[in-house]
Amino acid sequence: MNAVHFVSLLFCATNIILAFLTLLERKVLGYVHIRKGPNKVGFIGILQPFRDAIKLLNDNKPILSLPCHYSTTLIMNIQFFANLLSFLENGSKLHR
Repeated sequence: MNAVHFVSLLFCATNIILAFLTLLERKVLGYVHIRKGPNKVGFIGILQPFRDAIKLLNDNKPILSLPCHYSTTLIMNIQFFANLLSFLENGSKLHR
């Protein structure tokens, strides 16, 4: 398995784990506030994180001017790769 496949698999797995951690957080907050929590989609809310992701992707975003759009995209990409490099660097130190 080459590095591109590994990074893609890691990215997908991380997103799925974060989606279910969000569901867990909502359930805990629901019990703390003495309410039912998110169980609207699917069996006991299992499909709720996927519904939230679809809703987020379909959300109407404000139309930015072209230079602002480029700078926003550039900043987000720099932040993502800085976090990824930091994670990979710290992970390799843990396994030594």
